[in-house]
Amino acid sequence: MRSHIIAALLVVSSFSCKSQQNKSISLFNGKDLSSWHADVPEMDTNASAKNPFIVRNGVLVSMGKPGGHLITDSVYQNYRLNVEYRFANKPGNCGVLVYASTPRALYKMFPKSIEVQMEHTNAGDFWCIVEDIKVPDMEKRRGPKENWGITEGKERRILNLTDGSEKPVGEWNIMTIECVGDSIKVWVNKDLVNFGYDCTANKGQIAIQAEGSEVEFRKLELRPITRLTNDNSKPLQ
Repeated sequence: MRSHIIAALLVVSSFSCKSQQNKSISLFNGKDLSSWHADVPEMDTNASAKNPFIVRNGVLVSMGKPGGHLITDSVYQNYRLNVEYRFANKPGNCGVLVYASTPRALYKMFPKSIEVQMEHTNAGDFWCIVEDIKVPDMEKRRGPKENWGITEGKERRILNLTDGSEKPVGEWNIMTIECVGDSIKVWVNKDLVNFGYDCTANKGQIAIQAEGSEVEFRKLELRPITRLTNDNSKPLQ
């Protein structure tokens, strides 16, 4: 009898652990920037420089200037990140960085990472920031192979699969970034817009840019991935 009770408890415990692993995590609580830290180089030397990342009316806002990054305190691996964002006033530029690590590794500004571009009309492009990633049709999407690189002056941009998935300025977009092992998939409003593999990193922090434009974020939700799929057309459920 005791062995049956122990077995039952193990099953319940296993189910509980799996349920906890699959539970979504909100990276933004709608109130403040707890669990994040800002890295804004200008704030090192300019006492009047203001943190470009604020919370306004329950929304996380990147004011765009001065340039820098809002970085999670925690490191993440194997997850799906849902981001709801918009350029509220005019089209602009921003990005979500995944697998982020060493700060200010590029141009003394950008942390070592893979950037998922949010620039209006180019959402879903990859930018290699002292990390690298492969995609199908590399020369078509990245340019001549001899120019490829991951540091200053190199071809670091990898074009997405399709433009036109974004909504008009002022409307909310949903970007889904799925990081599993050394691969990254990106959807914009449910359209698969990029897929990369053989990334040189497989875990790291998550960062949001201040890159010249005001951007609002109302959702940053992460769900750990505990099972895999070969279906490239849609996110894991």
